Amino acid sequence: MNKKRIAYFMMIVYIVGFCLFFSVKAKAESEKKLGVEGFAFEVIQPENQQNKEVGYFDLHLNPGQKQMVQMKLKNTSEEQIVLGVALNSAKTNSNGVIEYGPNNIPNDSSLKYDFSTIVEAPKEVTLAPKSETMLDLNIKMPEEAFEGYISGGIQLQEKDQDIKKENKGMIINKFAYLTGMLLSNSDSKNIEPKLEFNKIYPELSNYRNAIFVNFSNVTPIYVNDMTTEVTIMKKNSESVIYETKKTKMRMAPNTTINFPVPMNGEKMMSGDYKAKILVTTLSGGRWEWEKTFTISNDEAEKFNEQDLTLTQDSGVNWLLVGLIIATVLLLALLIFLLIRMKNKKKRTSQKQQNKKRKNKNERK
Repeated sequence: MNKKRIAYFMMIVYIVGFCLFFSVKAKAESEKKLGVEGFAFEVIQPENQQNKEVGYFDLHLNPGQKQMVQMKLKNTSEEQIVLGVALNSAKTNSNGVIEYGPNNIPNDSSLKYDFSTIVEAPKEVTLAPKSETMLDLNIKMPEEAFEGYISGGIQLQEKDQDIKKENKGMIINKFAYLTGMLLSNSDSKNIEPKLEFNKIYPELSNYRNAIFVNFSNVTPIYVNDMTTEVTIMKKNSESVIYETKKTKMRMAPNTTINFPVPMNGEKMMSGDYKAKILVTTLSGGRWEWEKTFTISNDEAEKFNEQDLTLTQDSGVNWLLVGLIIATVLLLALLIFLLIRMKNKKKRTSQKQQNKKRKNKNERK
């Protein structure tokens, strides 16, 4: 008995190990084909790197100074890799998350030096199989001294390659890597953050009705640990219609944010409104605004038509009501006939049994 149990156990272990081996192997082969393996990069920190504990560039340079810094790119795969290189100024998205990659967020009017005009790099880099190369990043600092940071990101993304015949019909993943760069030439510790209100307006957020509050960080430093609270009311009322609160937000230097207040799937109504906006930080920053705004009839109608979750009142569909009633009556009739047939069959069967018993009794 014990030998049988041991044999069964060894068989199970063998089968599980066999399946895991081929699962891992298949995953590795798939990843190799899709190009998500085989590439790595390293930030080569120069002597003027301020914080050597981070994996991005944090450089102190003098006004007008030029410097070339490098990233080591490594291709460990058996195939050639072509990387696109994009330089982007740091922006703040509507969730209070800093974007270092390409995006459609406009520059804030307070931005004096755009990262993409300060740093230059080749548009693409080709890596031969099993090779290493250096990516040169050329920095030209503004001639005038400035406070705070010029902030941005370097994105490396695999460019579209010719797809082999055996890969047709597959979803081809494109990987992208981002690393940040901070440029400064003065101490920024004493700079106090400053936020400024810009506007409030109706718009769609992910194809749903919302009110957007737009404000800016007009200082060249990061604003961290930020909480934003917004309440929306009718202009001459204190009764809250919509409200939202978000914590642990950040803003990049000299950037704007479009902060959404969702309408929770409700129909947008035209009229005059007011908003109370409060932004605070854990370090003691506090900004408070009370603003009025108007939603026009045209705006309300346009956004209501585009809201994917909004239920439109289209009146009673009598044709649909008639079809439903007819279907219910038909089902009821079918059920009635089935029950009637079953009962008739049952009565017939009962009569036959009674007749058999009667004949049997008569024979006795």
